[in-house]
Amino acid sequence: MALLVYYSSATGNTRHFVKQLNAPLLRLDAGTCRRQVHEPFVLVVPTYADGEGRGAVPKPVMQFLNDEHNRVLLRGVIAGGNRNFGWAYALAGPVIAEKCNIPCLYRFELRGTAHDVTCVKQGLEKFWRDL
Repeated sequence: MALLVYYSSATGNTRHFVKQLNAPLLRLDAGTCRRQVHEPFVLVVPTYADGEGRGAVPKPVMQFLNDEHNRVLLRGVIAGGNRNFGWAYALAGPVIAEKCNIPCLYRFELRGTAHDVTCVKQGLEKFWRDL
């Protein structure tokens, strides 16, 4: 499986999810958001939106994607969220997908379920094979 770049907050929900995927991982945080990747990747990101949808994409992720070198290697996005936020559930995925012209491959809630992990593993295998 190809590289997954992810951002996870103190709750650790996204980190918990990606570790179950058994894929090469690169974690973004305030100290690594200026790092450059050197291979195509899928981004896994949680959502932090206010009631109006503002701030859905975490700032370290925006900084990482503002580097054109990283942005051109981005192939897809997977977003986490909380269904309690209604229409803003996993909003970071569609926001990044639209801005970067890439597909939003999957959305999962909180730490995801075993079913989510299976779907993402199978989906990523097919995605990279068909790309």
